[in-house]
Amino acid sequence: MALINSRSSISQRGRETSPHALGQNSTQRVMSLVIMATIPGLMAQTVFFGWGTLINVIWCSLVAMGCEAAVVSLRQRSVSFYLSDCSALLTGVLLGLALPPFAPWWLSLVAVSFGMVIGKHLYGGLGQNPFNPAMLGYVVVLISFPQEMTTWLPPLGLEGYNNSLTDALFTIFPLGQGVDAISMATPLDVLRENKSLTINELWEANPVFDGMAGRGWMWVNLAYLASGVFLIWRKVFTWHGPVGMLAAIAIMATLFWSGNGSDSHGSPLFHLFSGATMLGAFFIITDPVSGATSNRGRLIFGAGVGVMVYVIRAWGGYPDGVAFATLLMNMAAPTIDYYTQPRTYGHHKANKGLPKKD
Repeated sequence: MALINSRSSISQRGRETSPHALGQNSTQRVMSLVIMATIPGLMAQTVFFGWGTLINVIWCSLVAMGCEAAVVSLRQRSVSFYLSDCSALLTGVLLGLALPPFAPWWLSLVAVSFGMVIGKHLYGGLGQNPFNPAMLGYVVVLISFPQEMTTWLPPLGLEGYNNSLTDALFTIFPLGQGVDAISMATPLDVLRENKSLTINELWEANPVFDGMAGRGWMWVNLAYLASGVFLIWRKVFTWHGPVGMLAAIAIMATLFWSGNGSDSHGSPLFHLFSGATMLGAFFIITDPVSGATSNRGRLIFGAGVGVMVYVIRAWGGYPDGVAFATLLMNMAAPTIDYYTQPRTYGHHKANKGLPKKD
């Protein structure tokens, strides 16, 4: 008995002195930091594309928390406990940012409800979902309602266009008036559909092209880039996933960039600062649940997303591919983790130091 107690005491001391790093990041703190980091991008989108984005974020957040409360109640769990971790709120915010500014209320309702109920709670809730819930909801409405999902408002001030808060509210919620008259394709979609004009001619013919990535889009992406760097500095996530994705997009765009001809797919800077590139790199693929877990795995995961984003943009049927690429790499994450497991602390690498067999 004394020997057993002695071994038990040694084992207990071993557990207490193991080289474990204890962090102060709770789920609520991490989610809250990420939500706050989206504010610069939200402000940029509101400045350039009107009040619709802000209204979408508020509406999607309310729907997400409502879905979370309803499902948790059915599971007979504490509603206040699950709402307080802010994971549902983050899903709503990300979908509100990703959807077009004048997306009708029912489309946002479908996207958020599907992402929360099917994408998250069907698999057991936070920490169990193999797919990113926000991107799963986004893809469902993108496939189901392509016209509503692939047309955006022109940047504010373009050709005298301006919309008030009242216009945005009445367009999104009760009537949906006026969207067809003022909507236009994004720079990514215009470039993908171009068959005859050179890049310079396309820039001159289409007023949405201004700067390296389109009027407003560059500043929106720069805002998300700055926020992403802040989150890396705060150690909310590591640099490996974002750098892997952005580097892969830049390399692919460089390899397949055919200059300024009509067959050009756009320059590396165009692809880095247009569409949802920076939002995807710093706020989507960094999801700790549905992505890879090791640093080397995150680098591979991000690079895979970047390659597929460019492939979809250049040769696919959709103008942007962040959502599809993320979900495809979510399926590959377990395999990536299997082949990129880090060496356990204090252990030799496989077969190292073992006696050779005759």
